[in-house]
Amino acid sequence: MSETSHPVQTHHRICPLCEACCGLEIKVQDQKVISIRGHEADVLSRGYICPKAIALKDLHEDPDRLRAPLIKRNGQHEPATWEEAFAEIEKRLPPLMATHGKHAVAMAVGNPSAHKIGLLTYFGKLARAIGSRNVFSASTLDQMPKQLASGLMFGHWLSTALPDISRTDLLVVIGANPLASNGSMWTVPDFKGKAKALQARGGQLIVIDPRRTETAAVADAHHFIRPGADVFLLAAMVQVLFAENLVNLGRVAPWVQGVEEVRTAVAGFTPEAAASRCGMPADTIRALARQIASTPKAAVYARIGTCTQQYGTLASWLVDVLNTLTGHLDMEGGMLFAKSAAFASNTVGKPGVGKGVSTGRHHARVSGAPEVYGELPMTCMAEEIETPGEGQVRALITVATNPVLSSPDGPRLAKALDSLDFMVSLDIYLNETTRHADVILPGLSPLEDLHYDVAFPQLSWRNHARYSAPVLPRPEGQPEEWQTLLKLTAIVQGQGAGQDANLLDDQQFADDADRLFGPHAAAVIAATNGLRGPQRGLDVALRSGPYGDQFGLKPKGLNLQKVMAASDSGGIDLGDLQPRIPEMLRTPSGKVELAPPLLLQDLERAAQDLQGLAPDLVIIGRRDVRTNNSWMHNLPTLAKGPFRCSALVHPADAARHGVQDGAMATLRNGHRSVQAQVQFSTDMMPGVVSLPHGWGHNLPGAQLRVAAERPGANINALLDDQLRDPLSGNAVLGGVAITMEPAATA
Repeated sequence: MSETSHPVQTHHRICPLCEACCGLEIKVQDQKVISIRGHEADVLSRGYICPKAIALKDLHEDPDRLRAPLIKRNGQHEPATWEEAFAEIEKRLPPLMATHGKHAVAMAVGNPSAHKIGLLTYFGKLARAIGSRNVFSASTLDQMPKQLASGLMFGHWLSTALPDISRTDLLVVIGANPLASNGSMWTVPDFKGKAKALQARGGQLIVIDPRRTETAAVADAHHFIRPGADVFLLAAMVQVLFAENLVNLGRVAPWVQGVEEVRTAVAGFTPEAAASRCGMPADTIRALARQIASTPKAAVYARIGTCTQQYGTLASWLVDVLNTLTGHLDMEGGMLFAKSAAFASNTVGKPGVGKGVSTGRHHARVSGAPEVYGELPMTCMAEEIETPGEGQVRALITVATNPVLSSPDGPRLAKALDSLDFMVSLDIYLNETTRHADVILPGLSPLEDLHYDVAFPQLSWRNHARYSAPVLPRPEGQPEEWQTLLKLTAIVQGQGAGQDANLLDDQQFADDADRLFGPHAAAVIAATNGLRGPQRGLDVALRSGPYGDQFGLKPKGLNLQKVMAASDSGGIDLGDLQPRIPEMLRTPSGKVELAPPLLLQDLERAAQDLQGLAPDLVIIGRRDVRTNNSWMHNLPTLAKGPFRCSALVHPADAARHGVQDGAMATLRNGHRSVQAQVQFSTDMMPGVVSLPHGWGHNLPGAQLRVAAERPGANINALLDDQLRDPLSGNAVLGGVAITMEPAATA
């Protein structure tokens, strides 16, 4: 150590780069990160990390990461002060709203915000202040079907049944690759280690997927399935349960209704009828159903592959139907519900009954797509900007999202964004979407921000409470992200850009406390004295949550101070998941709704399609542990190594279409086309091509220098933004028919 160096400091924090939320040990010297490793004592991840965590250093130090606001002047983005940026927004946004109305402003939010408590808890304040129906999020690009199915069955959008992986004896994984993702809508760090433990105790892992994925490679069995056919497979397995008298509801029997309605609805989905569409023998379908039913501790888990298709909600629902009818719902070793320490709606209010969920409270102006969970499909955004008339979107606020790459028909959306009267982006990069913005407001590096996961403890394999303080100081003069959102809220409310964000927060908190706690509001305000922003909201959520101290009534309970104090020791372990039905239900009936009418009606659509012919060649996406999001392609630690944006093609398909290994091929869907490098792979089901999501870094104006070195092909440029699951509005990203041919040479 040199004479001028300071001692090495050790910090513990939660990784914010994917849903696994692993605990990290970060060593810092002289404000520089010198090492990142897994935190062995972390109660959730126990020392496990993936390569993304190491890349936090790259992200913090990335020269392309924005450190100051940008304002577009004469077509060029120029650095500006925060005061100038807010003044520009105040000059342009309120007059636009006054002239064209609140619905002329759209908002779009991306999945990085789910890892930022400030963005997640304060975005809603801005959205409510604007009052526009045009709210879009990344949820309709990957997970809304699961949220809708869970909401209809159990009463809330995040009441998601999770595999009890540490105690199950059979885990069936459909259309998911948790070895790469460490769970999706299922926070399960070190899935590989847990799968090995399952097998070591005599259990089995079975994977059903159009690709022999990394997860399938370590499984006991893998079955190919045609993309988009999950609904037929699942309905057929449910039909077998009824036909062979294998239905056994187990402990949840008193709280389940709709069994007979499901029996009638699936009667025509026999294994023989479904086999051709699934590309799976009828005997295999029947054997899988029997194995799930006969294994006392079994769980069926499905994710992105089952969601990003035209029957996404039906497939998500039938997974839970299958788990319920085989007696594995809310059972140890089966599917259980987490009990989050804070923010979970299924832990507050009257237990066992609630309002449930509804959709269609308003509809998209152009397509008529229904609102789901307060938002419209992301794929409606371009048409809402393009189409003249009352309510036309003329301004857009984006928060940590890059839909030009991540949403279908990105070229159409990019053109639409250029036609906006005004656009503001909260983002750390000048990327393929924010290049269209008139003002860009940078966020903090994750290492400069506090961290508490709001959503993921509701989806975790184990109950816990963990908090991270900032590792590095916030740059002088830069507001925290929640303060930026409050300033924008003040601007759209006509209070002006000069408002003090802290005073705004104090007033909003006082109003919220009065609404939530009535005569006890003053005591709550006093109990949280000295806290502001997300910390104050978190303290209230912890103290009033299921493990909380109830503001002193239960002295041994949780509060923010206790959770913060446990950071270095790995957080607070709240134990294994436990059966929670009926108390966690929030349906009006107080029952598990096995047969929601909305879903039974849509199942008729699937029944009509059962005899249809599968396309000759279809495309699906895939994810890699290093490339979950488009901005990760700009981090050297993750970008190095083999090129990962290749089109995986079975050799038999390559021969039929005349393409060569390592050569470029043109993939077409109608008038849309992309060129991608071919990679032969017998891991692909014949008739299926796989191209990863989030690439295409060759658009002018973006400042992602590392990503631009190997830009890759954008699969979403092939996809139709009008193709959606009609119930959830989720984009159809897989099972789309394409053609393939050798790329023309110059």
